[in-house]
Amino acid sequence: MSTRTLVKNLAALPDGPVTVAGWVETVRDQKKVQFVILRDESGAVQLVNPATRDLDPEGVSVGAAEALAMTEQISALAHGSFIRVTGELKHDERVKLGGIEVKIGTLEVVTEANPETPIAADSSLDKRMDWRFLDLRHPKQNLIFRIQTTFEHALRQYWIDNEFVEIHTPKLMASASESRAELFEVGYFEGTAYLAQSPQFFKQMAQSSGFGRVFEIGPAFRADPSFTSRHATEFTSIDAEMSWIDSHEDVMRMHEELLVAGFTAVKQKHGAEIAEVFGIELEVPSLPFPRIPLEEAKQIVADRGYVIPRDDADIDPEGERQISAYVRETYGHDFVFLTDWDISLRPFYHMRYAEHPNLTKSYDLIYNGVEISTGAQREHRIDVLVEQAKEKGLDPEELEFYLDFFRYGVPPHGGFGMGLARVLMLMLDEHSIRETTYLFRGPTRLLP
Repeated sequence: MSTRTLVKNLAALPDGPVTVAGWVETVRDQKKVQFVILRDESGAVQLVNPATRDLDPEGVSVGAAEALAMTEQISALAHGSFIRVTGELKHDERVKLGGIEVKIGTLEVVTEANPETPIAADSSLDKRMDWRFLDLRHPKQNLIFRIQTTFEHALRQYWIDNEFVEIHTPKLMASASESRAELFEVGYFEGTAYLAQSPQFFKQMAQSSGFGRVFEIGPAFRADPSFTSRHATEFTSIDAEMSWIDSHEDVMRMHEELLVAGFTAVKQKHGAEIAEVFGIELEVPSLPFPRIPLEEAKQIVADRGYVIPRDDADIDPEGERQISAYVRETYGHDFVFLTDWDISLRPFYHMRYAEHPNLTKSYDLIYNGVEISTGAQREHRIDVLVEQAKEKGLDPEELEFYLDFFRYGVPPHGGFGMGLARVLMLMLDEHSIRETTYLFRGPTRLLP
């Protein structure tokens, strides 16, 4: 079998024999010539075959009969069929698709597709999700996941260069990590287990274990019945935790440097493609990111004419959009850390200011008007942790396995969790994390 060449590598080859394989994107069956657009995982190329349909099948030579059979075979190709073609590569600047084409020598239909495709370019998002494996053939979707790969690789490289240790935490837990209301229960032999909302407790265990700095990119689960464009019941969480910090400022500094590394890698490798496919000139954010205390941010939003319609201390999605607009106008920046959150809005393990006991040393990171991450310095003093858990209505006995981490020595530490699909959605100006999630899971979707 001839060695298959990826479409992206054809332009660098000289004219001559070549084998390509992929799926049929279009067939233009003209009177004198046939064109097939073949697409593989790396791009698309034009295949060409001089049509021979005018030949009289009776009495033609063997070669002519084969040519006629080829013409009929190409005419019958269904969109989406996977084919393998061996032919002659030719460079021709008149060819609009990459300036190259392949004259078909032999064509093998590897698998034939049904002639009627279930989705089209104008299909609804839900319909496309029903047929996600077909939807993912689109070059735009392909690019999203190549960008994701580059982005994740750059994050890992930053962490490794800065002596972080990669960990893989369990997703089955004996008890709640944060909010029991958002937990999925699963049968576990004779008992009950819970799907992890985050690796939070296990990241902190690594600090007690003396790992110093850890990271994980892995699944997380939230039993949240939300149907918004930015929520999912299963998502990929980007997490990091580090020891020997002085405050949450150390976490924010690491967090912003990490994102700059990721954006730099994506722009360098995919910037031109992103501009062509998404119409976006991707910008690498400058350091440092702006930092605004939450109460100050709420006042800025109010001064812009929007009053957050809540009685508590939180900020709503429109408030996030408003503060992002202010930061863009004032600082020319797409990111902003909102810091110093009220204790009512934070879990029991966030450290509080000694001089402002109602405020936590924590932050949310807002990107283009949407929250993508929460980070904080953690409380590492066991007596304080127990009291803060009680204040939140939690039973310390149910948290014994977690509280034990702090009874045998643990350094000051902090970290963050960040949603991968949200970052990609905002980076590429998409309207839903369904677009930037390989297979989305939500309250009404468990298939495909």
